[in-house]
Amino acid sequence: MTTAGRASSRTTSPRTTSSSDHDPDPELRTGRPTPGPVVRPRLGYGTNGLTDLRLDEALGLLADLGYDGVGLTLDHMHLDPLAPDLAARTARVARRLSELDLGVTVETGGRYVLDPRRKHGPSLLDPDPEDRAARVRLLLRAVRVAADLGAHAVHCFSGTLPADTRPDEAWKRLAASLTPVLEAAEAARVPLAVEPEPGHLLATLDDFHQLRGLLGGPPPAVLGLTLDIGHCQCLEPLPPADCVRAAAPWVHHVQIEDMRRGVHEHLPFGDGEIDFPPVLAALAELTAAGYPGLTVVELPRHSHAGPELARTSLSFLRREIPPC
Repeated sequence: MTTAGRASSRTTSPRTTSSSDHDPDPELRTGRPTPGPVVRPRLGYGTNGLTDLRLDEALGLLADLGYDGVGLTLDHMHLDPLAPDLAARTARVARRLSELDLGVTVETGGRYVLDPRRKHGPSLLDPDPEDRAARVRLLLRAVRVAADLGAHAVHCFSGTLPADTRPDEAWKRLAASLTPVLEAAEAARVPLAVEPEPGHLLATLDDFHQLRGLLGGPPPAVLGLTLDIGHCQCLEPLPPADCVRAAAPWVHHVQIEDMRRGVHEHLPFGDGEIDFPPVLAALAELTAAGYPGLTVVELPRHSHAGPELARTSLSFLRREIPPC
């Protein structure tokens, strides 16, 4: 699909006439904000689900399918944050994204990007200060990459609670480790979007607000959320659609997939338990309220079928999104 074709597919249909069109100020009359037109969420696909493709090929595939953007995981198979000439390689990716009219969020969930023996290690919670510093350096690089790409946000997570570490000590380490990253993100004007991750220290929306409190309540423009819809189904007491609305002031990035209650397994759409029309309606509300970011399909264990799942996932989401 051409760039012009993709752009036209994202426009909303004209608003139908109602009695409120003739009311000079219905909000004053009712005391409630008046709803605007439905705006479709901007859809993306995560490169961690396309690891069998070269990055340029993956970006071209997503553009051809009609995606609005990409969740770009920094890792050795795509944009390696530790290899030489990062700035030059980032500039080439930025040009390619511009050519394809794709938005981007930078993700930092590569499993072995820092340590070939420890999944997601080292983390921001590790007892060894040098290990924590390695993760901080990765996030600082991610902030620079995100700024150079014009990304919507930089995604990160806390890590799991290390053995023999008290939770209160782990929370202190997390806050201290993130402080320089938040300073860099604020200077670069790229918000940090922390993801509540099942099994991690920061696992729920309540945990995110605990972190905000420890950091002195940074504004949402600096510290916000990566909201994973499957994780909401897995762990949160509220239904996923209600989680979207509750988290709305802090959302900078959205990940989406199917999932079952209590089981942290990212599933293709239709293989789990999520009722998607209410979720997509809530995401449409979020977009209409000004959320500029992406809703990115997150299937990191399905790269073997990535191209086909990218196609079928987009078809599913377009079918389930409420009509404009």
